[in-house]
Amino acid sequence: MKVGILADTHDNMPMIRKAVEMFEANGVDCMIHAGDYVAPFALKELQKPGIRMVGVYGNNDGEKQGLRGLCSEVHEAPFLFELGGRNILITHHIERVREKLKQKADVVVSGHTHEPEINGGKPLFINPGECGGWLYGRPSVAVLDLETLEAHVIFLQ
Repeated sequence: MKVGILADTHDNMPMIRKAVEMFEANGVDCMIHAGDYVAPFALKELQKPGIRMVGVYGNNDGEKQGLRGLCSEVHEAPFLFELGGRNILITHHIERVREKLKQKADVVVSGHTHEPEINGGKPLFINPGECGGWLYGRPSVAVLDLETLEAHVIFLQ
């Protein structure tokens, strides 16, 4: 199972569309969003391909009710769930998650820093960087193979 991972989209519709196209081209079965969609219209764009999307709120998601109304799989962080036989922990702020909870996960997905980073091991840590590209001008996402636990960052420009 392939998972598309993104965070910090910050309403950048052209980059959200590029991310969705990239995920479709890579045969992604599920998308994980680590927060900071910002407005519900951005989340609508992520739902267009009909790919399951699971995510958490970030610190810039003020319209939580509107986001939750569009997608019942947007949760308060941290959120631990099972996908493809793996335990996935999603958060926006990695520093706010207790070590004990991190150790229950096979994969920990975070955002907020806008810097892409993948650290192997148990658990595998993935920050896809900033899909929106507003802060550093390097829009990026990640793709994870849940079977092999191999992940890579894809730059969208």
